[in-house]
Amino acid sequence: MLDKNTLKKAFSTMATAKAMTELYEENFKIVSKYVHATSRGHEAIQIAMAMQLLPQDYAFPYYRDDAMLLGIGMQPYDLMLQLMAKKDDPFSGGRTYYCHPSLKDADKPKIPHQSSATGMQAIPATGAAMGFWYKEKVLIPTFSKGEGEVTEKPIVVCSLGDASVTEGEIAEAFQMAALKQLPILYLVQDNGWDISANAAETRAQNAFEYAKGFHGIEAISIDGADFAESYLAVQKVVKTIREERRPFLIHAKVPLLNHHTSGVRMEWYRDDLEEAKSRDPYPVLIKQLLEAGITQQEIDHQSAVALAKVQADFDKAKLAEDPTPEDLFTHNFAPTPITEEVGERNPPREEKVVMVDCALFAVEELMKKHPECLLYGQDVGARLGGVFREAATLAQKFGDERVFNTPIQEAFIVGSTVGMSAVGLKPIVEVQFADYIWPGLNQLFTEVSRSCYLSNGKWPVSMILRVPIGAYGSGGPYHSSSVESVLTNIRGIKIAYPSNGADLKGLLKAAYYDPNPVVILEHKGLYWSKVKGTDAARVNEPSEDYILPFGKANIIQEIWEQETDETITVITYGMGVHWALNASAEILKQVQNKDKTEKILKQVQNKVEIIDLRTLYPLDEEAIFKSVKKTKKCLVVTEEPTNNSFARSLAGLIQEKCFKYLDAPVMVIGSENMPAIPLNSVLEFTMIPNVDKVRLKMEELLNY
Repeated sequence: MLDKNTLKKAFSTMATAKAMTELYEENFKIVSKYVHATSRGHEAIQIAMAMQLLPQDYAFPYYRDDAMLLGIGMQPYDLMLQLMAKKDDPFSGGRTYYCHPSLKDADKPKIPHQSSATGMQAIPATGAAMGFWYKEKVLIPTFSKGEGEVTEKPIVVCSLGDASVTEGEIAEAFQMAALKQLPILYLVQDNGWDISANAAETRAQNAFEYAKGFHGIEAISIDGADFAESYLAVQKVVKTIREERRPFLIHAKVPLLNHHTSGVRMEWYRDDLEEAKSRDPYPVLIKQLLEAGITQQEIDHQSAVALAKVQADFDKAKLAEDPTPEDLFTHNFAPTPITEEVGERNPPREEKVVMVDCALFAVEELMKKHPECLLYGQDVGARLGGVFREAATLAQKFGDERVFNTPIQEAFIVGSTVGMSAVGLKPIVEVQFADYIWPGLNQLFTEVSRSCYLSNGKWPVSMILRVPIGAYGSGGPYHSSSVESVLTNIRGIKIAYPSNGADLKGLLKAAYYDPNPVVILEHKGLYWSKVKGTDAARVNEPSEDYILPFGKANIIQEIWEQETDETITVITYGMGVHWALNASAEILKQVQNKDKTEKILKQVQNKVEIIDLRTLYPLDEEAIFKSVKKTKKCLVVTEEPTNNSFARSLAGLIQEKCFKYLDAPVMVIGSENMPAIPLNSVLEFTMIPNVDKVRLKMEELLNY
């Protein structure tokens, strides 16, 4: 039997949640402007969970968890501000739906931003638990306890609807939780429905049965509509996780007593409403209150208090201010401290180093200096050190808990960084080839890129995603793709695409100190400069303190403005830089063969200005426009197929901003517009650009 205070506190919260649901129905025309869902029927398990969370814990609720939010101390007014998308909505400033929380209050569990939480939240939540795992194994080997003080270890709670457990990303999360034995509780609220599809139609087994396939996750199934049963079960599980640091799943069977959402009404499709009402947790809790000696008069009084509170908060929330148009433009990124180039870019060295080594040395320096920095991905561990040897020796130097392999789980690799970052770590992760990034795009787009904006600046995701990219050495259709156009369409991330080792090292350092998510595209054909004409990618390794800010293009071949001679600007990045440099040299060589005088040599040198973008976002528009206005002609060089590409978009921007200065249309050269890069070397050579193709395009534009 639970004590009276616990029961009374639970009833106060449940009565409030019930009153909110009923008030929303009574005022449907007002509140249905924005879609919402409520916890009606789920309240008992949610409140039982909320009452046992501590400020050091991390919670990832789902969109029906408003009773859980009330249980951790949020007020109806707080939730109603989000319900009506008001300016002072404490979670998102009016940017996202009801019960889509993000919270960083000192006295409450921490709630990082998450999307609509139909399964995707399991990976960020598991990433947070993996962050605690790493901290306890590496950063804080033993938790210290002061005199007379017992420090409760933090846990992570991931709340899920039963329908979401069929998602593939749930399997990735469960796999890692079981493999690493992470301190996480998956709370699955099973109401038997998706939207209009029920469990019999869509699930081969329930979540309790499913979890049995993941050895190392202990699962229990309970009546989630019975508060006493729920509270005692959660209490036991939470205590075990705090002490034993291993994952659990609670499968809580509950009725859904309200609509799926305000936009999908239960009477449209439900055939079990009477049966669901028979399992209402509200009368069950009242019965438990009466059995504990609490009078009906006390119960009625508390119900009246809850009703009055909810009505007063609703009346107040209706009068709250809406966001202003200017509020749209805040918190797309967190401010970065890296705004200027610092350190020595080209110190005297005995030998130049290849690009892959510059990256390796940069990561090693960061890991030595910052214990919160760690590296994981496929095959980066001690046995191989990355398929390109980009992580060679790092596991031996920093340990297997800090540099480790993951399963083949691109979604987990990308999405786990949300949780890792939230608990104060700085993950550097790798997708083995750009072709493999597709399973991770859901997490990159939905969770990583939007976190800062939709949490109103509370939860920027500080991570680095390294992606080997591009065609080289007959890699074929699954190891050669260019994907930058897809990535540049994801707002909320920064993207680098360096052409040499110095830029790669400097940008890696800048990315580390940037509080925002960064994707670094690293052309595998430049890693060792094995491709003819790419020696310029080798450099004297920059100093340890060298940092190169994002958004600063490099004019690698600069010319003076000409009054009579035709000139062009070539704008490019990555491998395109080397094609452009060598093509420019070929044009020079041709003229030299005709006339070797110094005058002709100087004229040819002054025909082509080459700009290496270095970062695709932010983009150095100032440098681009300045150069094009000077040369009057522009060629954009990319390795991607050109149709609907980043390069074509950039050409359109240049045409728009520099139109009155242009003497020719802005041209683009890239790969042929075919679905994939073939394996055969002749076909590969035919498909992608090369020095000769770029030279011919330059000559066409010069002669236009």
